[in-house]
Amino acid sequence: MNASSVAGKSPLCALEKSGQSPWLDFVRRGYTRDGSMAALIEHDGVTGVTSNPAIFQKAMGEGTDYDAQFRDILAHEIVSAGALYERLAITDIREVAKLLRPVFDRTNMTDGYVSLEVSPYLARDTEGTIEEAGRLWSAVAEPNLMIKIPGTKEGLPAIERKIADGVNINVTLLFSLERYKAVVEAWLSGLEKRHAEGKPVTGVASVASFFVSRVDGKVDAEIDRRVKAGDAEAEALKALRGKVAIANAKMAYQHWLDVMKSPRWTKLKDAGAQPQRLLWASTGTKDKAYSDVLYVEELIGPETVNTIPPATLDAFRDHGKVRESLLENVDAARKVMAEVVRLKIDLPAITARLEDEGVVSFEEAFDGLLGSVAKKQAAFLGNKLAETKLSLPAEFDAAVKDGLETWRKDGTIRKLWARDASVWTGTTEANWLKWLDIVDDRLEHLSELEAFQNEVKARGFSQVLLLGMGGSSLGPEVLAMTFGKHEGFGHLYVLDSTDPQQVRTFEGKIDPKETLFIVSSKSGSTLEPNIMLSYFFDVAKKAIGENAGHHFVAVTDPGSALEARAKKDGFWKVFHGVKQIGGRYSVLSNFGMVPAAASGVPLRLFLEDALRGVRACDASVPPAVNPGVLLGTVFGVGATKFGRDKITIIATKQVMDFGAWAEQLVAESTGKQGKGLIPIDDETLAGPAHYGTDRLFVYFRLATEHSHEQDEAVRTLIDAGQPVVTINLHERRQIAQEFFRWEIATAVSGAFLHINPFDQPDVEASKIATKKLTAAYNETDALPAETPFAVDGDLAFFADAKNAGAVKGANAEAILKAHFDRVKAGDYVGLLAYIERDRASIEWIQHLRLAIRDAKTVATAAEFGPRFLHSTGQAYKGGPDTGVFLQITADDAHDLPVPGERYSFGVVKAAQARGDFDVLAERGRRALRVHIKGDLKAGLARLSTLIRAAL
Repeated sequence: MNASSVAGKSPLCALEKSGQSPWLDFVRRGYTRDGSMAALIEHDGVTGVTSNPAIFQKAMGEGTDYDAQFRDILAHEIVSAGALYERLAITDIREVAKLLRPVFDRTNMTDGYVSLEVSPYLARDTEGTIEEAGRLWSAVAEPNLMIKIPGTKEGLPAIERKIADGVNINVTLLFSLERYKAVVEAWLSGLEKRHAEGKPVTGVASVASFFVSRVDGKVDAEIDRRVKAGDAEAEALKALRGKVAIANAKMAYQHWLDVMKSPRWTKLKDAGAQPQRLLWASTGTKDKAYSDVLYVEELIGPETVNTIPPATLDAFRDHGKVRESLLENVDAARKVMAEVVRLKIDLPAITARLEDEGVVSFEEAFDGLLGSVAKKQAAFLGNKLAETKLSLPAEFDAAVKDGLETWRKDGTIRKLWARDASVWTGTTEANWLKWLDIVDDRLEHLSELEAFQNEVKARGFSQVLLLGMGGSSLGPEVLAMTFGKHEGFGHLYVLDSTDPQQVRTFEGKIDPKETLFIVSSKSGSTLEPNIMLSYFFDVAKKAIGENAGHHFVAVTDPGSALEARAKKDGFWKVFHGVKQIGGRYSVLSNFGMVPAAASGVPLRLFLEDALRGVRACDASVPPAVNPGVLLGTVFGVGATKFGRDKITIIATKQVMDFGAWAEQLVAESTGKQGKGLIPIDDETLAGPAHYGTDRLFVYFRLATEHSHEQDEAVRTLIDAGQPVVTINLHERRQIAQEFFRWEIATAVSGAFLHINPFDQPDVEASKIATKKLTAAYNETDALPAETPFAVDGDLAFFADAKNAGAVKGANAEAILKAHFDRVKAGDYVGLLAYIERDRASIEWIQHLRLAIRDAKTVATAAEFGPRFLHSTGQAYKGGPDTGVFLQITADDAHDLPVPGERYSFGVVKAAQARGDFDVLAERGRRALRVHIKGDLKAGLARLSTLIRAAL
């Protein structure tokens, strides 16, 4: 009969007479709230609703329906794109569930369901599906909800488990009869387990979504290919076009009828169970040669569901015809399936491919959905997020897009967050990823840090002196340099040197009676912080007495030697780090937060800004809109495809110290196995002619600073074709976001380089070399003798045999010329100065590096030892062999003893310099050491003059 013959009713209502329930395959907030959905339920007999990622993508990514809830959530919470989508979707699903509740009650729980899908990313993850299905079920908390679980091989155990748990399940992505049979088995087994446990089976609803039109699409394409190729069975093949999907569905229905007659089902039915109905999905017609209502009209039968997209629903309302077609021509359907076999159409392979494609399609739709949500989220947050702008040459830009797309297709950011070591080398990486969670952790324990901050303020310390190296010192230094002194708190000083002059300078800056000392050492056994502690504890003891420990706080990993010493010496507090966080990734842990608290940084605001950075880089945020993945891909692609491995950091004045922290993170993480990124910090910006083709510039810009001159200089670089990433901070506190973003970016770039970004083998080698030398000193009261290969006045030159042979000359200028003549395009020059890092020496090394840069058109690094040993030193020794190094040592004008040790600070510094140089030589680096005897100022001036002449 024609469906329109039902008096006063929509043609769709006639489906009910045949026992079929029409469900709508569509969800949109405006559609729900403007009465359109209610009208379909009332006038068209729609008795259920299904959703999927593609539907939500269109709904949430377009228009303004969701804007009010976006604003409300973001005004009160800091959430990821994934969490934000879920909140929006749950609101929609609840609203639809309430609209359908009268249907649910009227049909005694047979109909009136709305479906919400588990994350498509979990289609191959049994345990993840089980967890998420339970979580979504609890979050929506409506009895007429169905959780959609894909009928993949991995999904089957999850279906059984959740049915046993009493969760309503919509099994999706079914294409083959064999997989459908396995789904029925999982459903029955789940009910049987529930029944055996004495739990009610009444009201546990399920449907099995059997996809239709996509099967014809694949089979028809195979038929057309073979017919075009002149297959001998061309006519028989053509006779099957548009018939296989319906025949396949009818065979599934015949299996369902058999199950309904089985003793297993009878037992469950007698206990109050309701059947798992077949639901026809993908019923929109794809081939224009077929009727637009084909997959509705030909699949009508008792106790089934058809989930219909809006366009098909409109078409059926207009001209659809209802008959119990599902039970018609069953023998003909069997013949169609037999013909499929006879004609060697590999239907199992086709349906397996459809499942794989369906999984990928839903993942891609979910990527699009989350990308849309992330973009809207960023737009609503506005200036609460730092901004990123890429200015890349066309080929570079295209390669970055390709890299991002590969990460998207492979789901690599989700693997990274899942601690999957295969992202990198498949070795120990998973052991070093607790930094991913540390901001949430510190916010959970914020009261402990705030209590400490209040106590520090109450005690009125005038100074805070942090003693540490590398990851323990560089992050706190950024905080001190960026935020300055806070009202009511002492000035934060950071000492990260064994140079006796520098130690003495810092001693002169403080009054021990008014100072809080923070001793920061992850392992608790690092040489430098231990000897600094010995020295300043002795200083404090002389000024304060036996209660000196009350002025000391330790930050160290649990169970370390430093913790034991802190307890022995009566330290005020010991704060623990996290063993699964490496030092350079520790700035947002207690290694950064304890100094932040002690110096008066507003902790909650700072950590909340950091959390915005975490959520922006979340696993749910697709690579193209994920700031961490974006930056890391630019780094990785630039280095591996274009040789742009000199990451040159330009920064406006108030945030310029960030580069020193980023140097360590990038260099120590990536510089190994002959690969790596070489960070170049604090090299004064110049015109395009001063740069080669190995640079990638990062312009770190604080918007509130007046930086017109810098802005213009950067624009000139962009115009000249240099690649530039501009990171715009709207306020200083957003540096917290950048800490996390750069950690993600560094991990991502490590994946492109195929290295482990969490170890530092060559730093350890340098430590071992230093330890041998200090041990030798303790035995003999002298470091092993060394002989310069050349002496020119107050300058003595040292090198291993290979380097000495390469730089021989009649005098200092000739030696230096021979050394710098080894610099070629694509190299960089490292000036490694083991002298006090004061204003004069910083100015000296900066002027010298620029002279070298301008003469050789190469990148330059200006570093002070031993500070850089825990930073860029790893890349210099283990990274690409493109560095040409000049190590600068000098006689100490004054030395300081290390309490309890035979060696002094000067001896330690000398041992570190020699150990550093020895490892550079072992690694075959182009390295020369020059030692200044006598007056340092005069020696530096002469050295500078000679180098300029040599250049």
